[in-house]
Amino acid sequence: CDSPSITNPFHLQMLTGVPESSLSDLLLTVLRRSGWRDGTVVLCRGWEESGGILQLLDQTSSGASWDGGSGATWRLRAVLNLTQSSHDDTQIHDFLSRHFRQNQSSPASVLLFGADPQCAAGVLRSAQDLGLTLPMMHWVLGKPLSPDALHAIGLPLGLLAYGEVQRKPLEFYVRDALQLISRAIATATMVRPDLALIQNTVNCYDTSEHQVPSSGQYLTRFLSNTSFLGLTGPVRVHLNRSQVVTSQRFHIWSLRRDALGQPTWVTVGSWEGGELKVEDQGVWQGPKPPHRMEGGSGRTRGRWRPGMPVAGSRVRVVTLVEHPFVFTRDVDDEGSCPAGQFCLDASTNSSETLQRFFREVAGGNGSFLPAEYSKCCYGYCIDLLEKLAEDLGFEYDLYIVGDGKYGAWKAGRWTGLVGDLLNGLADLAVTSFSINSARSRVIDFTSPFFSTSLGILVRSKDTAAPIGAFMWPLHWSMWVGIFLALHITALFLTLYEWKSPYGMTPHGRNRIRVFSYSSALNLCYAILFGRTVSSKTPKCWTGRFLMNLWAIFCLLVLSSYTANLAAVMVGEKTFEEVSGIHDAKLHHPSWGFRFGTVRESSAEDYMKKNTHPHTRTHVSRRQTHTSERLLRTCSDFSEQQYVSVFEVLTMLLQLMSTCTIAIPLGGASCSVHC
Repeated sequence: CDSPSITNPFHLQMLTGVPESSLSDLLLTVLRRSGWRDGTVVLCRGWEESGGILQLLDQTSSGASWDGGSGATWRLRAVLNLTQSSHDDTQIHDFLSRHFRQNQSSPASVLLFGADPQCAAGVLRSAQDLGLTLPMMHWVLGKPLSPDALHAIGLPLGLLAYGEVQRKPLEFYVRDALQLISRAIATATMVRPDLALIQNTVNCYDTSEHQVPSSGQYLTRFLSNTSFLGLTGPVRVHLNRSQVVTSQRFHIWSLRRDALGQPTWVTVGSWEGGELKVEDQGVWQGPKPPHRMEGGSGRTRGRWRPGMPVAGSRVRVVTLVEHPFVFTRDVDDEGSCPAGQFCLDASTNSSETLQRFFREVAGGNGSFLPAEYSKCCYGYCIDLLEKLAEDLGFEYDLYIVGDGKYGAWKAGRWTGLVGDLLNGLADLAVTSFSINSARSRVIDFTSPFFSTSLGILVRSKDTAAPIGAFMWPLHWSMWVGIFLALHITALFLTLYEWKSPYGMTPHGRNRIRVFSYSSALNLCYAILFGRTVSSKTPKCWTGRFLMNLWAIFCLLVLSSYTANLAAVMVGEKTFEEVSGIHDAKLHHPSWGFRFGTVRESSAEDYMKKNTHPHTRTHVSRRQTHTSERLLRTCSDFSEQQYVSVFEVLTMLLQLMSTCTIAIPLGGASCSVHC
């Protein structure tokens, strides 16, 4: 049965469903865990099926409020009945607009009950159009749904729903009921077989005491104290009710956006045995970001200052986006970060501006910030920061460095991360920050968490040669001279043949075949390319002598072409190789060969201090702001050679799925083919 109505201790009922009292406890626990203190119930047609849940909610909020056991309360504000308006979306829109515009004093949760899918869809669409969504309104579906029914609901984002999963078949309940009886009888038989096996007739409703207890009372006592792990889960008898309690499992789902931006349902928690297990901490944030507040005091912690203990204080942390250590993405529609940590990207190094922004976010006014300022930071360094804050017991405000630089000594002051630390704008920097001598003199570093060295990335030319690559061994003037000599030779062969009395002409001994200018061209081209074709040979001795001279010339040209072709191919491969940081190509950059580094990085500092003066001048003109952009510049440069010098080279190249990497022995340089 689904709902017990008998309290006779001799008439046990096994529940195959969940009682409405448990469903109401589930809803109230979810609301309390989310941090919502007030709520409104919206009723659509068919809400009578969940009338028991609504009645329990009304009872818990009557008089005072419901206390979940941890000091947090939930109060039912009002019940809105849309039964008469559920057939018209316009009426639903007007009804919600009138009510919620008059009651916008504070954020609240809204429970939606009803079996009419058209009414429920109309209510949710109207809520989306009116802006009655997070962070002001948190919509929760009050009726349990199956996972298949969730696909028909696509808005608003942040909507919560719940439903039973892993439901057991009826056969399992029958087996567990029989096992409960058999276990109780077996235990009772071992204690007193006379009462368990010999039946005696006793009036069960007679309140007078009997000298000999009845077998029914004796077996009932063992039934009520029997528990085991059956096919349906833990099975036991409720102490105060005639119920055989079985285990049901519920999932709580939240409507989120996936990686492609499409609405999708995500499991954010589970309910089993009266306990809520949270799976996604980012969803249970309530009307205000809890990571900005300190415990239950409602006050933000004071910022850490030198000389103060870090435990219990608030540290301002600066970071720099450097893949794969620190990534960023936009916050969701609710202004929160389901994964990673909230970080401020205001592109400023003003302490007053950052302080004002962080104060607004801590006060729950993050919606007033420009959308482009709110980011979610995640990655390896952010995970290290979270673990450090957990171990040392401090909170932090995270922001991205305004100028996007690591830090170097420029115009009499430090820039980037180093400048923010020295100016007191930040207390801690967490990113892929290299240690060098100049930085070590002004700031302190922790032990390195990742060891790397400088790498040189060389973009090799495309392996597919262009259509005119066969002409590379000889200069263009040489090709012009060869074909000009060919046509002049063919012209003289024709003239000699036609002027000779022995030539292949109509006037030369009545020849049938005629040696024309086209015949001479055919012969000269055949000799040049070394191909045997059907051609006419001159009969004149002068023409034959000239033809042999042309053959000798073609032999010399072909030999020179073959030798130069091998030299050109070897020269191209040699040009692409860079032996190291002190390679002559870097010291004396020629036309068509470029190289650069990340601006104000350790690589730039090393190149300027330990390389040739020509290298320093060239590096100053070829800089980018990030390693990823430098990597793209090197791989996308199509006209000329480009060489990049920077850190964390191997990890960056692994992120480029479109490139083929070849790192030679020793790691002095590498080639990337994109």
